[in-house]
Amino acid sequence: MPSRIVFAALLMLTAQQALAAETFTVAPKQVADEKAVFATVESSNVIPARARIGGTVAQLAVKEGDRVTQGQVVGIVGDDKLVLQLRSLDAQIAGLDAQLAQSQADFARAEDLFAKGTIPKTRLDEARTASNVATNAHRARIAERSVIEQQLSEGQVLAPAAGRVLKVPVTAGTVILPGEPVATIAEEHFVLRLRVPERHAGFLKAGDTVRIDGDGLGTSRAQFGTIRLVYPQIEEGRVTADAEVAGLGDYFVGERIRVWVSAGERSSVTVPASFIVTRFGIDYARVGADGKTAVDVPVQRGRDQPRPDMPDALEILSGLKAGDVLVRP
Repeated sequence: MPSRIVFAALLMLTAQQALAAETFTVAPKQVADEKAVFATVESSNVIPARARIGGTVAQLAVKEGDRVTQGQVVGIVGDDKLVLQLRSLDAQIAGLDAQLAQSQADFARAEDLFAKGTIPKTRLDEARTASNVATNAHRARIAERSVIEQQLSEGQVLAPAAGRVLKVPVTAGTVILPGEPVATIAEEHFVLRLRVPERHAGFLKAGDTVRIDGDGLGTSRAQFGTIRLVYPQIEEGRVTADAEVAGLGDYFVGERIRVWVSAGERSSVTVPASFIVTRFGIDYARVGADGKTAVDVPVQRGRDQPRPDMPDALEILSGLKAGDVLVRP
């Protein structure tokens, strides 16, 4: 007996849930008064990969549109003078090797003779000093060679961050100076950059939701993003803001996409589009508590107002009032 009661209760609960899913109660709500603006797909940071030494571009390893990782070699800059300096230092180090070996041999001989009492201590001190001078001179030339080797290694131009190459302003054989860019890289973090008229600046703040037309992102449904940053400087009568959007493309930097932003709030009646049916060019909503007493009421359709909690939201301008219960046709 108890199991029957539980089963009946489950059936009643299921029926109530099904009825709730097939009906919708009309209630005016405060919604964002959206305005359409154009935004561009841009990188949050555009970083130049600069040459650390001057010279001639010997090799370019990337082209426009390539994806690079942080530290990847994008080009090589060569300087023939550094190679000549390296050869000169190699010759000097070879000569100092011989001098060092001779001075160490003289010092060892002087120590042996001094121990036998053959030479005075001044001769031993002179031999020790000559050995120390030769050793330090040899170390100095090796340090200079290390500097030249480091400069040669800095001829490799490295990507400062992971991202996509936007521009390569040089070609192989170009003579460049230290600090000149070899490639311009858009960092992987891409955002939608909005430029909104300044009269809407008071309604724009970080954390607000923006709506993006799905066509701009290659989908049939609207996408939503969140404003991350509102820039404090107004330029040419426009406020700039960055919005985070999931699935944003990263190839065509500068691509324009239409975005809907809030310009205030207003009262509106919105219903799921599935509760509206169109017959012979007229839109109808079925109003009633159940299917037996429901009647079709003509309504005036407004524009689509999709939002995260109701992706198919549709604004109704007239024909419905607060408290009406809509039945899915």
